[in-house]
Formats: sequence, C-alpha cells, structure tokens
Amino acid sequence: MEARRRLLAILAVGIVPWTVVVVGGDATLVLSVGLLDPTTLTLTDVYAYTFVHTRGLPASLFAWPLGAALYLLALGSALLGTATGHEDRRVTAGLLVLVGLTQLTVAWGLTTRLGSVAVPLGSVAALTVVALVEWPAIRGSVLPASR
Repeated sequence: MEARRRLLAILAVGIVPWTVVVVGGDATLVLSVGLLDPTTLTLTDVYAYTFVHTRGLPASLFAWPLGAALYLLALGSALLGTATGHEDRRVTAGLLVLVGLTQLTVAWGLTTRLGSVAVPLGSVAALTVVALVEWPAIRGSVLPASR
C-alpha cells in the first residue's frame, strides 16, 4: 500500500499547476504537459512551446520544458521501482528536487517581468513529496549515522 501512495504522490506533482501566472487580470497555468489559458481552455503543449513558439521568449522560461523532462524521469524511476522493487529512491528524490528548482526559476523569471505575478505551486508540490514521502526512506543513506 505504501508504494501505491508514494506513486500517487509523485503523480500528483504532475497534475497540479506548476506555476500560476497572473498578468493584469488574466491567468495562465503552466502545467507539466503544457500552458493552459483557463479563459479559452487553449492548451499549448510542451513540444509546441519548445520547438515552435520560443522565438523572443526569456531564457528563464526554458526551465519549464527541462522540468517536464526531469519529471518524466522521476515518474519513470518510481514506476520502474514499483514494478521491479529495484530503485534508488535518492535518484527519484533528486529529480523531484530539480523539478522544484526549475519551476522556481520559471516563477522568478516571470515575476521579475513588469506587471506579472507567478506562484510556483509545482515547486511546493515536488519539494513536499520529497520532504514527506522520499526523505524518510533515504535519510539514512544521505546523512551519516549518529554515534
């Protein structure tokens, strides 16, 4: 049962909006799979964003596709570990920490632009999963044993 809860927690990281961007009165949701305009329900997927719509965009926004790739690696690691029973949870946790850092980069880059506010919910979700789900299992292998 613990493995199932852990996998659901990691899946939840990919479901929550990673960054909520508010410019003026309009919001855009940066999801793990794409950019969603809640008003029109228009979704620009990660592939199109990365390879079609990137001309003239700030460099900090390229952290988002990197975070999506890192998330897929973390999810793959957890799925493989659940299926086979062989996983180095430090790898999965490390990838989730990197996902959190990429979304902090995106939020910082967007917030420093005039008139916008970006809230990195994905960072909170990824780092919470690491702290509450992964850390108890890997603590002994990361920290030296107390004497």
